[in-house]
Amino acid sequence: MLLTRHAKERLVKRLAKRKKLERVYSALWAFLDRSRRIDVNEKVVIFTDGRKSLVCAKLECERLPLGEIKERVGGISRACECVFLDGRTARETIPRKFLESVPDGEYCFYINREKRSLYIGSAPPLLAITLRPAKKSERECAD
Repeated sequence: MLLTRHAKERLVKRLAKRKKLERVYSALWAFLDRSRRIDVNEKVVIFTDGRKSLVCAKLECERLPLGEIKERVGGISRACECVFLDGRTARETIPRKFLESVPDGEYCFYINREKRSLYIGSAPPLLAITLRPAKKSERECAD
């Protein structure tokens, strides 16, 4: 899961209490563990724990072997926000250095060079839009 700047600010304010990237993602994964997933439509997903709701959009990705992913990010020398969903790791680092810790396999791959974000995981990526108080219908579904 990747975060918009707004979603990152909301997570820091409401869950993580610190701006360090690893702290924000660990708070996010803890929230996802205790939440229920609601598929609104083919593009929007909401995760809710009955009190708060995380609104996400599905992103288009490619399914590639790790070798090809390394080739694609080989030319990037600036630090990116790198997320490996399966290992639940997120770091601000150079992509080729980050990929050294990823085990061999085929993964969903998404990169946004403009926003400097990289996602690798077995599930397609989601973009967290905002964290907001749960609506009444979401609170009832979480019970």
